Amino acid sequence: MSNICLTDALADLIRFPSVSATSNVDVSNHVRGYLEELGFVVETTEYLDSAGIRKMNLVACRDPIGGNPRGNSGLAYFCHTDVVPVTQWNGPSDDAFVATIANERLYGRGSCDMKGSLVAMLAAADRVTRAEQTSPLWIVCTADEEVGFEGAAHLVNHSAAYREIVDAQPLAIIGEPTGLRVVHAHKGIAGFSVTSHGKAAHSSTDAGVNANIAIVPILELLRDIGDETRSDESLMDHRFDPPHLSWNFGVSDGCTAVNITPERSVAWCCLRTMPTIDGEGLIARVAEAAKLRGLEFKRFKGGNPVWIQPDSHCITDLCKLVGSPSNTVCYGTDAGEFYELEQRVIFGPGDIAQAHTTNEWISLDQLSRGADIYTDVVRRWCTMKL
Repeated sequence: MSNICLTDALADLIRFPSVSATSNVDVSNHVRGYLEELGFVVETTEYLDSAGIRKMNLVACRDPIGGNPRGNSGLAYFCHTDVVPVTQWNGPSDDAFVATIANERLYGRGSCDMKGSLVAMLAAADRVTRAEQTSPLWIVCTADEEVGFEGAAHLVNHSAAYREIVDAQPLAIIGEPTGLRVVHAHKGIAGFSVTSHGKAAHSSTDAGVNANIAIVPILELLRDIGDETRSDESLMDHRFDPPHLSWNFGVSDGCTAVNITPERSVAWCCLRTMPTIDGEGLIARVAEAAKLRGLEFKRFKGGNPVWIQPDSHCITDLCKLVGSPSNTVCYGTDAGEFYELEQRVIFGPGDIAQAHTTNEWISLDQLSRGADIYTDVVRRWCTMKL
């Protein structure tokens, strides 16, 4: 893959409809072909998700010629190959999985989140040869980031190559779209549901039991706790914007007709945890209230927050290279699963505001600048030339 064309390579990746509910094996094998052509040794690990669908993680390593006898830490780049579903598409073409260029943008599902970032790093690996390397370069692609960081969790527990990354402690870049701004911290995510079971019947009779009745006190509690999170300073961290837990909740009884007594009602809640505020006490209050009412309480798999000190060398060195200070964000990434890596940073091309949208795009400028900056990063951490 000499002199990679960024737009062509990105179009190649977009054409794989690697929605999280489907397999990402084909797109991963496609990326594997690129990496092997660039001289990487590739490890793949596979698993079946909860629906029995085959998923693949990939860890590729390119050591310097002669190996890495001095144990230099190098650089590890992380991305995910799954994308969110397309329920509606308003891009310039009718097909979200056919890349289209218009108005200095490349449109397509995954263009911004985050296949554009991967292509930028592949281009950087193409521009810096193995002969120039004095430290190893890793490129890691995970599955199922969009549905609970499942691929990253599997990688941590089942990949021998990932253990080598942990041992080396390289600069670890999670290439999510940050507009090429350095991010040293982000929030985590937690969630739960409370389910009430009633009895369905025709609503004109007294034969049914409305499941919503038992849910109402839970909704009131969820509302009250939400108000607390926005007024109690002990539940806030002003290093983030917004500084609160973003306590969000809703309810659904699945009822499709007004003449049916609802037999099941589910209240749910999602919150954005922070490094020193996990919200566990608040969650426990809801769990206890559900137990007292004989309701079913269920936790969802979440994701860990990330905090790397902004004055850490890994952050300040990257900020110096990029020419701007670091900041925090409120969304989550696979970085929360990679807690054993001490030098984590979230940094990649594209605007997070475009992720998951009905006309997802990445600007050609961000794609090009991303490849250029990633090239500088590879030279800085994997060679002696910058």
